Formats: sequence, structure tokens, C-alpha cells
Amino acid sequence: MSHTVSGHPGHPGDHHHRYTHGHDAATIASHSARTAVDSAAYLVPVLSAGMSLLDVGCGPGSVTLDLARLVSPGQVVGCDSAPEALEAARATAAASEDTVTRFVVGDALGLPFDDDSFDVVHAHQVLHHMSDPAQALREMARVARPGGWVAAREADYGAMVWYPDVPGLQEWRALYQVVARANGAEPDAGRRIRAWATAAGLTDATFSTSVWTYADRERCRWWGESQAQRYAGEKFAEQALAAGASQADLDRIAAAWRTWGGSPEGWFALLHGEVLARV
Repeated sequence: MSHTVSGHPGHPGDHHHRYTHGHDAATIASHSARTAVDSAAYLVPVLSAGMSLLDVGCGPGSVTLDLARLVSPGQVVGCDSAPEALEAARATAAASEDTVTRFVVGDALGLPFDDDSFDVVHAHQVLHHMSDPAQALREMARVARPGGWVAAREADYGAMVWYPDVPGLQEWRALYQVVARANGAEPDAGRRIRAWATAAGLTDATFSTSVWTYADRERCRWWGESQAQRYAGEKFAEQALAAGASQADLDRIAAAWRTWGGSPEGWFALLHGEVLARV
């Protein structure tokens, strides 16, 4: 389903997003496995104790809470447009006895914060779901303090590689790209990160690339099953069927992921583009 949040007064109009993955249990579980080390290593060197930080599109909050530990006792806020994700984030915070980090509803295209509010504004795999990623970066820069940092890391579906080439996985990528673009999103985002940052006016910026690699038995099984379950999830399946896929297509793709995940030769590399900009 789409989530609608009123924009900041400086940006008129409501913003409508459809999160392509949906927020079924498999997606939230997958996102909950992320950490600051595997998802924001390019940002970690500039962090220091006492910084205030905003995590845009925080999802279930695992990265947010990791970042909070790195900048403690600084104030950290996670925002997301999905109530399901925020509920999971608050539960994770409670389980880790974090009573300081806040989680609030917020839209990346119209952040509900005043100008110059945070030392660091971070987003992980958020821009490629936006209808206007450059505007999201402008908003991130707006709420960052002068001398602060804007950081974003984006996956690139077209650059993902795997082995063995199980029949059905090329179909998986093509279908995801169709569904994402039907939502106004850009799945091949990593390669566009410099273009979006330039359009947003982030001139003092550095760019980098990093990769998630799944190449051992346990991680391949986990990744394959996670992807398979997403194609059985109600929210993504609804979008895929609307885009012209059949239930047989979804079943075939899920089976392909499980076959790949069980292969003793399995390899999957997921490339990300990164921007770290001084405001």
C-alpha cells in the first residue's frame, strides 16, 4: 500500500510513495539483519560521540540503533513513512534497552524537521524508492546543520551478479525493475547517485562503492529464502500481478531463489553507490 505524509511547509503538496518491497514479515526480517558496519561503513569514520543524527527511511531500525551507539550520547531520530516499520523499530529499541533513540513518521520528500536540525542526515536504500530522489537529498541537506553531513547508499539492481544462473533469476530482476518503475522508482540507483547529488546541489561530495556478498552456505540459504518469501508476500505480489505477472510467474521465481540458495556453488554480489557530502 502507499503511505501519504504531508510535506514540510516549505514544500507544498502531499507526497505519495509506494514501497515496492512492501512491509511483510520477510522484508522486515531481512532489513532487521542490517548493521552500521555492513550498510554504512563509508559514513562511520566521520561519526563522533555527541553528534545528532537523522536516519531517513529507517525501516525496522537496526542500522539506526547501531548508529546511535556510535554517536552516543548524541540524539538520534529514525523516520519512516510506514507504521509497520516504525513499530518494529520501537520493539527492537526496547529489546536492546535503548530508551533515547526516537522513531517518528516522516516523508523523505518533505521531512518534518526544522532547517539545520542535525549534524548527520543518513539514508540507506531509500532514494531508489523516491519519485524525486534529488528532492529527497535537498531535504536531507536542508535539515543538516552547516558543516554537517549528508550520506546516502543505494543498491543497483542492474549491476547485481550471481552464479549459478538458475532459470528464473533473470526473470526476477526484470519483474522487479518493471514493478519498481511502475511505482515511479528507479531500481538501478547506485550508478545514479552522483547525478542525483549534483542535481540536489551537493557540491562538496565524495562518492564510493561497496558490495554485499553472499557466498557461503548459511548466507546463501538465508538470502534465497528471504527473496522467495518476498514473492509470496501479499503486498509485492499485488503489485507484480497488477504489472502483468501471473501467480505461476511468482511461484517460479520463488522456486528459483530457493534452488539458488541451496546450491553449493552459490554466489550473489549486490553493488551499492554511496555519497558522503559536507553541507
